[in-house]
Amino acid sequence: MEYLLLIHDDESVYATLSENELSSLGQEYGAYTEALKTSGVYRDGRQLQPSSASTTVTVRDGEQVVTDGPFAETKEHLGGYYLVDAKDLDEALGIAARIPSARFGAVEVGPIMKIEH
Repeated sequence: MEYLLLIHDDESVYATLSENELSSLGQEYGAYTEALKTSGVYRDGRQLQPSSASTTVTVRDGEQVVTDGPFAETKEHLGGYYLVDAKDLDEALGIAARIPSARFGAVEVGPIMKIEH
């Protein structure tokens, strides 16, 4: 079953990290991604640009409203995702727990709905 692992973290944490710490975190992510690929569960994954680069679209009473920034005004923002193929929720949770920034953020694990075309 496929699961989407949404990585939510506090962007301000990155500003407190030294160049060495940022480099180390990047290396952790690289190793993590390679481990997922080697294990066969990796389907896709991407890092998003900072929330300041996002735009939110809503439609209310038939009118489109475009707002700079993310949908929710929260401390933590969606920073990236992994799409994995896990045998069950327990395996998906274990995969999510190993995401490096889970230490200072949160990872939302959602099963992908199968839709027959």
